Amino acid sequence: MVSLLTEFGPEVLFYSFLIAIFAGIIKGLVGLGMPTVLISGLSTILSPEWALAGLIVPTLVTNGVQALRQGRRAAYASVVRFRYFLIYGGFALVISAQFTRILPHNLFLLLIGLSVSVFAIVQLAGLKFTIRTHSKKSAASFGLTAGLVGGISGVWGPPTVAYLTALGTEKKEQLRVQGVIYGLGAMVLFFAHLGSGILNAKTILFSIFLVVPSLLGMWCGSRMNDRIDQSIFRTLTLLILTVAGLNLILRALLG
Repeated sequence: MVSLLTEFGPEVLFYSFLIAIFAGIIKGLVGLGMPTVLISGLSTILSPEWALAGLIVPTLVTNGVQALRQGRRAAYASVVRFRYFLIYGGFALVISAQFTRILPHNLFLLLIGLSVSVFAIVQLAGLKFTIRTHSKKSAASFGLTAGLVGGISGVWGPPTVAYLTALGTEKKEQLRVQGVIYGLGAMVLFFAHLGSGILNAKTILFSIFLVVPSLLGMWCGSRMNDRIDQSIFRTLTLLILTVAGLNLILRALLG
């Protein structure tokens, strides 16, 4: 803590603390959005490297909590139910990641941002796209799509949530499945940036510092989630998807 005060000063740490609480509230409420909120908020007061390092440990911890909130059996049951989505998505992610240096990164961000935004806005307008049956074929198709996008752009959250929302997944199970998927991704991110040097002796302390406010915010968001019904949860999720999609479009256009 003393080293962080020396590095940043109390004001920066205080604002970082508040940003992490807000990110946790969004995470607890709809199950996604923490990396987006953290990277956007922290980047306004810190360098990109510190902002990226800051989100890694809180994202890993909160996804673990989210996945296991109803216990290990419930988490395992969700993994079994969505196993084809996870298997095909993971396979596509690993393969497509090899092409990141060949294919235009901004183009894929733009395409997925447009598709996610249009999907969410159309749903909010009352024109519902639904998947009536949770079949192996539909799970594999959407898993491949999400994995393809994730491997190329590093963003697989919005397509995953779009699929779960179209399927009409009950909110508790949706949060569990998101926690499992994002948790696996966060684990890969953690080890990748240990190797890249983004996570080092200094930055990992800052990332760990943000765990407590992130969990506090997540607890508040979870209490709010417990008090809303399925339709309100769906609307909030679609609103967050819209913001996430527009954020991808902005990132693509700004380069």
